[in-house]
Amino acid sequence: MIELEDSMAILVPVTALYGAVNAIFNVVLAANVSRNRGRSKVNLGVGTDDGLTRANRAHGNNSEYLALALVMLMVTELSGGGSTALHVFGGTLTIARLLHAHGMYANVVPTRAAGATLTWLTVVGLAVYALMLRYGGQ
Repeated sequence: MIELEDSMAILVPVTALYGAVNAIFNVVLAANVSRNRGRSKVNLGVGTDDGLTRANRAHGNNSEYLALALVMLMVTELSGGGSTALHVFGGTLTIARLLHAHGMYANVVPTRAAGATLTWLTVVGLAVYALMLRYGGQ
């Protein structure tokens, strides 16, 4: 077991913040899938229930994109990314995921599309930022 000294700081405080907030949101989405499964009496899959399908895809889509985005946030933070830029990326990611989930549940395509687009832009922006941090100074 590795013991940390009291003086050691968290190496990725921005990633820790947005990772924690988005992890809680992901569990809320998962709980909603379970709630909808119970309501519709569907044990596996989504059956023909539109509410369960929406809940399932809102959670699935969040899980699919959140992992990659948080890895990229951590990579840029460990590569020396600035705190302000990292908070902009993390905040945008969080808002994007909320918008997408709301759009899925309320069947509001523009909100869902805005959330998806902001998520994609955040992931690409983080990738470009990571490359700039890695190769920009050489």
